[in-house]
Amino acid sequence: MLRDKFALVSVSFLLLVFVSAVLGPLFLGDIGTSMNLRARNAPPFELERGFWYILGGDPLGRSILARIILAAQTTLLIAGSTVLVSATVGVTLGLIAGYRGGFMSDAILRVTDIIMSFPSLLLALVVLYVFDPSVLNVVIVLAVTRIPVFLRTTRAEVMEIRSRMFVISAEVTGASVFRVVTRHILPMVAPTIATLMTIDFAFVMLAEASLSFLGLGVQAPDVTWGVMVSEGRGYLATAWWLSFWPGLAITLVTMSLNIVSNWLRIATDPVQRWRLESEVNSNE
Repeated sequence: MLRDKFALVSVSFLLLVFVSAVLGPLFLGDIGTSMNLRARNAPPFELERGFWYILGGDPLGRSILARIILAAQTTLLIAGSTVLVSATVGVTLGLIAGYRGGFMSDAILRVTDIIMSFPSLLLALVVLYVFDPSVLNVVIVLAVTRIPVFLRTTRAEVMEIRSRMFVISAEVTGASVFRVVTRHILPMVAPTIATLMTIDFAFVMLAEASLSFLGLGVQAPDVTWGVMVSEGRGYLATAWWLSFWPGLAITLVTMSLNIVSNWLRIATDPVQRWRLESEVNSNE
């Protein structure tokens, strides 16, 4: 990665965002929530109001930079929780469906077909319209819509791996099903799942931003980047920076995740890894 400049910059940026989301609210205090009506819709890059107003102020005079840091925590929490839940459930069911096969596999696939027959964003809109659009409900709805992606990918990988000689040898020697799946099959599937989780993290961020933009995402007092974009859409003609900066944060994080996922796919695939190794040898 040290020789892949794009991947290195992307990982560095993601680490910066993660550290800011975790530690930032501890040091901000009430900077991101206190109102200053004299700084209402303050334009960016005017430092006479202090460093925290370098990106401008919102309609209540709150620092946009501080609000972005606060919103990063909720945004990453929703995306991370959603991906973790959907990956855990989807991979588990995918391992069962791919290794066992038969009626159990067909039953699991039929359930995923029902879920996938509805557009994920439309399903989320309907559910959140009926129930309270809280952080927990947003995570649950988005996780349910993403489970089929992990399930089908895992099942396809397992069905190909289970016929390999090392798996057959483990079964012949009397290894239990749990040992065969966890010690021989799962490590082979893990690189693909890790890459898919990275891509899905970006997708969930965009889905959450879309729900918040439509007013069915996270509600006040919680704030996400999508909520900030939605709050600023009424001021696009007079204060474009209200939506621009949180939108830029979403774009940069999504782009960085896609770059890292592409690097991760190449680095963990023996068939593709020669590209990185050839770059290393040429630089040496």
